[in-house]
Amino acid sequence: MQQGGRLTIPTELDMVDETLKLISDLDADAIRDCDGTEMPAELQHCGAKIYATYYTTRKDNDWAEKNPDEVQQEYLSTDRYTADSESLTIELMKGFHTQQLKVNDLDDPKRWWEVMDRTSGEAVCISDWEYNRDNGTVQIKTIPFHVYTVSFLAFLIWDPVHMYNFITNDWKDDPHQCTLDVRQPKTQAHVKEKLKLFCQNHPEINVIRFTTFFHQFTLTFDDHKREKYVEWFGYSASVSPYILKQFEQWAGYPFRPEYIVDQGYFNSLFRVPSKQFRDFIEFQQIEVCKLAKELVDIVHSYGKEAMMFLGDHWIGTEPYGKYFASIGLDAVVGSVGSGVTMRMISDIKGVKYTEGRLLPYFFPDVFCEGGDPIREAQQNWLQARRAILRSPLDRIGYGGYLKLATEWPGFIDTIKQVVSEFREIHEKTADSKSSTASFKVAVLSSWGHVRSWMNNQVHHSIYHREIYSYVGVIECLSGMPLDVEFIDFDDVKNGLDPSIRVIINAGDRDTSWSGAEYWLDESVITALRKFVHDGGGFIGVGEPTAIQHQGAFFQLRDVLGVDEEVGFSLSTDKYNDCNPDHFIMRDLSEPLDFGEGQNRVYAYGENYQILAMDREYTQMAVNSFGKGRSVYFAGLPYSPQNCRLLLRAIYYAAHQEESMLEYFVTNPDTEIAAYEKNGLAAVINNTDRMQKTSVIIHGREEETLDLKPREMRWISIH
Repeated sequence: MQQGGRLTIPTELDMVDETLKLISDLDADAIRDCDGTEMPAELQHCGAKIYATYYTTRKDNDWAEKNPDEVQQEYLSTDRYTADSESLTIELMKGFHTQQLKVNDLDDPKRWWEVMDRTSGEAVCISDWEYNRDNGTVQIKTIPFHVYTVSFLAFLIWDPVHMYNFITNDWKDDPHQCTLDVRQPKTQAHVKEKLKLFCQNHPEINVIRFTTFFHQFTLTFDDHKREKYVEWFGYSASVSPYILKQFEQWAGYPFRPEYIVDQGYFNSLFRVPSKQFRDFIEFQQIEVCKLAKELVDIVHSYGKEAMMFLGDHWIGTEPYGKYFASIGLDAVVGSVGSGVTMRMISDIKGVKYTEGRLLPYFFPDVFCEGGDPIREAQQNWLQARRAILRSPLDRIGYGGYLKLATEWPGFIDTIKQVVSEFREIHEKTADSKSSTASFKVAVLSSWGHVRSWMNNQVHHSIYHREIYSYVGVIECLSGMPLDVEFIDFDDVKNGLDPSIRVIINAGDRDTSWSGAEYWLDESVITALRKFVHDGGGFIGVGEPTAIQHQGAFFQLRDVLGVDEEVGFSLSTDKYNDCNPDHFIMRDLSEPLDFGEGQNRVYAYGENYQILAMDREYTQMAVNSFGKGRSVYFAGLPYSPQNCRLLLRAIYYAAHQEESMLEYFVTNPDTEIAAYEKNGLAAVINNTDRMQKTSVIIHGREEETLDLKPREMRWISIH
């Protein structure tokens, strides 16, 4: 008989009976409140574990009003303005929402702001500009027809997540919640005492769900209440003069706003991080994790569990950072938007259990006319399920307004199916890990391990045309029978783990994911050439190893067998022919999809084979280099077929074609996850259509299955 539990559902004040019915119908063992809802007193003794959403940084406007200097701050930068004379006046808050942000004129602008000449790239001398507090402008002594910006500090007078929820749900009466800076001494003491009082006054609460700790990821709105800048990994809202003075003492050098503003890019995750920005991240992680531990210790002293939401004010608590485990959390919960974001949560170490909040969130932007929450739930589960079979979450849950979900015809039945399959996975795979290849695959970028399962993302699992061709690589990997590591260029120079047989480098030129100037480091280049020459595999997607240098754009073009035409070698004729007959191309039935791809890549050398072309240019190729092999893709969006393409490419690059058939299914729309210890395998249909697939075990075809849409079927592999 299938066991229950492992499920958290939301509740609210006017949904007591419905919550009790859902607890019974779904056999849920935990309930939670959400932003904009409250926990009903009638459910305090319902037998389910009770989560309390706890905010350290907001829902305390009285304190914020009494301590305006201890409100959270953010570095902003104005638009770029061209001087047409020897003076220029810039209005600081133009384009920003003044209900969210307010210029910090309490601290000395000359100490903490910076006026930049973006034409020369130099900071303007502080004697050559003045701040006018009365009208919120900066007057600058300029060089005519140079371009200027002002980097300045602003208070977050409306919490960004509360603002987002307020706008999304069309709240009318809820007061704007200010964002406190818990790192500040007075506020820190206040927050600790408040947490103690909350724990003391709520003995019914079992789990304090911190949402999250201290610093919000960057979520800045424009003057029309639209999202202006969103960086789920952004540090620009984790600053204050108090923090920056401590950083200067720790780092041993003066802080500059440009270390955060970064030419106006605000250290997007796509930027190769500077030494100073890496230092700031390191410092913040040390301090944030140390203070977070103090709050967790308070929770534990009252006999309660401490859970962290991987989102909102999560900056500084990076779960793959060096200091995360020191916090002492019992659990992490995060939003599951895909297989990648599922693995981002489930692979976290240093906690007792992990929990994923599945989509859709019960908000009116989905549960509305034209919305399709059932379809979203089904697609969300299809992508999450294939990753869960490789690295399972301990629990799942949902969030938002329960009323919306219960009133949508058929939605709860869909959730029942998802919950049932999740529990079935745990029952069938207890104490067993899915079978993986005998070798490891490494994803190489400027960030490495600290950004595991975060490659090429902007918002948390949100689609962007410019990146889906690269996120697809990581999404495919999230559900493959492979052990995946995330490495940086120092790892290459210091010596690779010998179990790594294939390295993947995927991304656009000049980005942190491709590597940019790291490809000018001869120790990196020679180490990777030797790795492949000695028998390793290298897979490049998009513009791998890309930087213009010494007559080449792809610096490992000899390894990859391709390079990109940037206009400098148009006078050199290129004679490329396509030959798709290859191991990688077998069992494919649909047109190839390289997403946005690249349109000027050509084959190079004597050992390549082009597998796909777009007119005269290469979209996919293989190459041999010494004893090793490489594969190039112009792009690789997520799809079942592209998962199969990448799987074949990896086994080919590793010289392990035969071992791919240990546990294999012939139809690319299906996948298999084998659990040798338990003698079982799950075969899944990743589509909404019927699929026929043959199962191959240890190289021999065992049976053929007819799978219903989205079906998961268990078979014996003894």
